[in-house]
Parts: sequence; structure tokens; C-alpha cells
Amino acid sequence: MNIEIERKFLLKDDSWKKNAVGTHYAQGYLNRPGEITVRVRIAGEKAFLTIKSKTKGISRQEFEYEIPKQDARELLKLSQTPVVEKIRYKIEYAGKCWEIDEFSGKNEGLVVAEIELNAENESFEKPEWIGKEVSDDKRYFNSSLARNPFSEWHLS
Repeated sequence: MNIEIERKFLLKDDSWKKNAVGTHYAQGYLNRPGEITVRVRIAGEKAFLTIKSKTKGISRQEFEYEIPKQDARELLKLSQTPVVEKIRYKIEYAGKCWEIDEFSGKNEGLVVAEIELNAENESFEKPEWIGKEVSDDKRYFNSSLARNPFSEWHLS
């Protein structure tokens, strides 16, 4: 069984960005909100179809399959939500890969770092640029950002 265990964080600053090279991502969701997420994603020159179960804690089942890029373009036209666009950077730190998403469009201004773990209680070293954890805040899920973009949040 494929289990994704992921923690999400906001960033304190952009010091992580020094020498970072990112890849453009465009992704849409083929289902309405519910128990599972069905996503189509174009990441640079590759494309994927992903199915994720409902999240329990910071874990969920995940099944991801590479598909032809042209198929992904056609599937994005079927998206039930606006397409989420971002630049994803992969930063190695203390033996772990951090994925940092810098969003654009209606999510402009939002930058989120994610780390995938092998166990929910796995310890890891946080880089100095990591800020507040938002793993339990569903607003930061990409599928939520598609329906309720960052630019429409009422932040106090």
C-alpha cells in the first residue's frame, strides 16, 4: 500500500531560494470535494494522474501514475476547479528532500514547504528558514487552494 506521510510548513524568509532551480507545475482536480482526491498534474515535461485517500492525521494513501503530457492537457480541461499553478523547488537538507511550492495566480504570495516522512513520528532537522507548521490546516492542501485561493482568505 502506498502511504504518503507529509508535514507542511510556512517559511520565515526566502533564504532557501539561493541557487534553487524550480519546475513549473499546473494541476487540476477531476472530482468534487469528498473522501478522495483525483488530480492531474503537469510538472515540467512530465505528467501524472494521482489518486489520494482522505487524510488521517498527516497520512493518506496515494497512487500516482505517469501519463502522456497531451492526455494531461486534455484532462486539465475537465478540472472541476481552477488550475493551481506554482513553481516547485527541491532542497536537500540534513538528508531529507524539502519541496517548496511558490504559488502564482490567485494563490500568489503563498509559499509552503513540505517534507515527506517514512513514519508519522519520524524525527528530522528543520532548516532555519522553516516557520509555523500548517500540516493540520486543510486550507493549505493544494486541492483546497484550488477551491478557496489564498488571495480570498481574510487574514487578520
